[in-house]
Amino acid sequence: MARTRKAAAAAVPAAPAGDVLVTGFEPFGGEDVNPSWEICEGLAAAIGHARLHTRRVPTEFRRAIEVVAAAIEETEPALVILLGQAGGRAALSVERVAINVDDARIADNAGRQPVDEPVAASGPAAYFATVPIKAMVAAIREEGIPAEVSNSAGTFVCNHLLYGVLHFLAASGRPARAGFIHVPWLESQAVTRPGEPAMALATMVRGVEAAIAAALATPVDVKMAAGSLD
Repeated sequence: MARTRKAAAAAVPAAPAGDVLVTGFEPFGGEDVNPSWEICEGLAAAIGHARLHTRRVPTEFRRAIEVVAAAIEETEPALVILLGQAGGRAALSVERVAINVDDARIADNAGRQPVDEPVAASGPAAYFATVPIKAMVAAIREEGIPAEVSNSAGTFVCNHLLYGVLHFLAASGRPARAGFIHVPWLESQAVTRPGEPAMALATMVRGVEAAIAAALATPVDVKMAAGSLD
């Protein structure tokens, strides 16, 4: 569902016409909060000329894709930014690729635990995100916030949703660009996990807004080394 958010963020370079859909997940795995949705609730109502729409997504295989596909049909966005929790990561991780496999270490919130199943039986092995991932990482870092390009979105509902949304957009011929940002635990979640990384909610909101602004302003990604050695 859409939420009322604070006033528009600071001015950004002129953006292409069109709205932005940002999604976050409900809590899962025994947690009572999910930072991805908390970020959605804290986002500006608009960035530049683009209005932001938010949706809370069930942490469920298949249902997550259905909810976001319906939101895309409803809001007709130019940009889709999916957010998800990646406890243990220390930076905002902009995902490069989604793979066509579900391999769940734990059950989703509906009790489903697919193992070695395709997201889409007739789909390609993988999709690359269609947002400018490196420009987004650079914009987050310019805010003084840790950020990285990630080459694995996992094999749980986050990867499932990114793959499913990219597959839906490709199959329907919609021009929207789409990508995924994994976010760390909130500081409150890390209280019972001594030594584990966490990030303040306000910091993550600022980083995601910077990433959205960069995606809107960057039609072709920048050339920047951001790979990994492992």
